Amino acid sequence: PEMTKNIFVRKAQWQAAGESQQAVHVVRGFVRGKLKNYRHSLRRRERNSSGLDLQGAITRIDKAIAPINTTSSINSLRGFEGSGSAAYFGCLNQLIQGSEFEFEARRRRPPTDPVNSLLSLGYSLLRHDVQSALNIVGFDPYLGYLHVERYGRPSLALDLMEEFRPVIVDSVVCSAINKHLLKPGDFTSEPVSNAVSLTPEGLKVFLRLYEQKKQSKFKHPVLKRQCTYQEAFEIQARLLAKYLMEETDQYPPLIVK
Repeated sequence: PEMTKNIFVRKAQWQAAGESQQAVHVVRGFVRGKLKNYRHSLRRRERNSSGLDLQGAITRIDKAIAPINTTSSINSLRGFEGSGSAAYFGCLNQLIQGSEFEFEARRRRPPTDPVNSLLSLGYSLLRHDVQSALNIVGFDPYLGYLHVERYGRPSLALDLMEEFRPVIVDSVVCSAINKHLLKPGDFTSEPVSNAVSLTPEGLKVFLRLYEQKKQSKFKHPVLKRQCTYQEAFEIQARLLAKYLMEETDQYPPLIVK
């Protein structure tokens, strides 16, 4: 879509590029938001499920979160994001109930098992939705801070979606599997690449679940009012714009409670 007329948002976005104080601040926010939401997901599952021991992963995520606010190197912040994510995905299989599905490790290109297939599809949908929100607010979605620029890569969309990954996509994936809304028969494997994808019927189910999650409401921690996750994409984009344009003194990532 054509860029919006709000050149001032893009000007502020470009001025903050690189290792500026603003860039470091927003990267801290993206990473902190993602890791705290990972931690929240694990704590909630541990509370609600007997026999799960997720404390080791939670502790490793805590260790990744601890130095974020005092770190001024974006590369170091990327490292904390990586170690926290590794801890989370290292125990994701424990969040999947039953023996029909297993998760060994995150595999993207291509996803070679049903769980990775769902995660990749969900993250792709989320990226599209977040990119649309960034376009509405006036950003250039291809200039990010946490994710480096690459031709055709919507780096800012990848940045902003970090805090939403566990809250929306991972939640939908685990729910679809644990509630038996998707079964092994809903997946197909490509013989040459071993890429796994949903059948047309399975895709309909997943898209419906993803849409339901987007339309579900929660209390936004900054605005202190109910909103849908769909609305939260644009809310977070506007909060980011306000910070970069120096209308506020911080960017508050979406952290669920």
